[in-house]
Amino acid sequence: MSSVSYAPQRQAAAGTAFSVLAALSFCHMLNDMQQSLLPAIYPIIKDTYHLDFGQVGLITLTSQITASLLQPLVGVFIDRRPQPYSLSVGMAFTLVGLLILSRAANFQLLLAGAGMVGVGSSVFHPESSRIARLASGGRHGLAQSVFQLGGNSGQAIGPLLAALIILPRGLPSLAWFSLAALTAIIVLAGVGFWYQHRGVAVRARKAADLPAHSPRVVATGVTVLATLMFSKTLYATSFSTFYIFYLMHRFGVSVVHAQYYLFAFLGASALGTVVGGPVGDRFGRRYVIWFSILGTLPFAALLPFVGLTTTAILTIFIGLIISSANAAILVYAQELVPGRVGLVSGIFFGFSFGLAGLGAAALGRLADYTSITWMYDFCAWLPALGLLTWLLPDIERPRLAALRGK
Repeated sequence: MSSVSYAPQRQAAAGTAFSVLAALSFCHMLNDMQQSLLPAIYPIIKDTYHLDFGQVGLITLTSQITASLLQPLVGVFIDRRPQPYSLSVGMAFTLVGLLILSRAANFQLLLAGAGMVGVGSSVFHPESSRIARLASGGRHGLAQSVFQLGGNSGQAIGPLLAALIILPRGLPSLAWFSLAALTAIIVLAGVGFWYQHRGVAVRARKAADLPAHSPRVVATGVTVLATLMFSKTLYATSFSTFYIFYLMHRFGVSVVHAQYYLFAFLGASALGTVVGGPVGDRFGRRYVIWFSILGTLPFAALLPFVGLTTTAILTIFIGLIISSANAAILVYAQELVPGRVGLVSGIFFGFSFGLAGLGAAALGRLADYTSITWMYDFCAWLPALGLLTWLLPDIERPRLAALRGK
């Protein structure tokens, strides 16, 4: 690794564009809120269209595959030719997808609407994550935490809004949420204006001060991080897609009450995201990754054997702990492959979610052939892949030494 001068983060803080980060976080909240509405209304869709769990998994697969396959391609393109106003265009795809879902006449149109929402996500995430890094002022973990806080908050709010608005009024009420996409389009146009006039200069200044790593270090680190992201994303997907059905099947709770339990899990995930980034900036991102993924294991292993109240408590701890690595994994990957923030963001927001989408379809089939409870017995051991953190190369020593004044 080449010698790099790391400025203390407290000096860089003055350059942090918090208004831009707040705007990105707000739009991330709206984007992921709209996306989380889809799994939240699965009980309505399943009953209305007479679907099995495998078809429900296919809807998740379609949404996440369209997002994942396009995101790395979008990331490569914007690294070479940044397109800040593309954020508004991506949100327009989400708007159209919601309108299709609200009026879908058959399963094929459901897949089309889910696919459009996925396309919107594929355009939004790489560019917005890259702009968040440019606006960070050197506090990359903090910036990603603020950015991802919006996304996780949106994921938590979506099921709650579905329970309060869509479940009582039916699928056509989903169209009202297109107003959120319209709001995001307007705000993101302002972010694009900031980048066009100031972000390019920030990007040019930072490009000359990037560390380089050997191909072996990069390959090892990216492979391990992608595997860790896959394991945590698949486990989280098992909640966002099937947790409602699990609670209804095992404990006999109503759809509305199950939505509240899902909201508690996703709300805890949002809180965990806030903590992980700044802690990683201060003490090292490998420690956060260790704690996040492997620390989830004991709670996940207990989950299949407890009652409803303890299930709710355990899932809150699971959401809090497993989400704390979100920012740490992404920033660690960005520092492994400097200068390719769009590509890295596309891979980790896209490829890992696509694999999780494939996993969701497989978990749906597993639930059909066995049971929804047996599926959760299987998923309980996914956090054990956190042991792979041991293989992560240590690339943070110079930064941490400079931060501690050594």
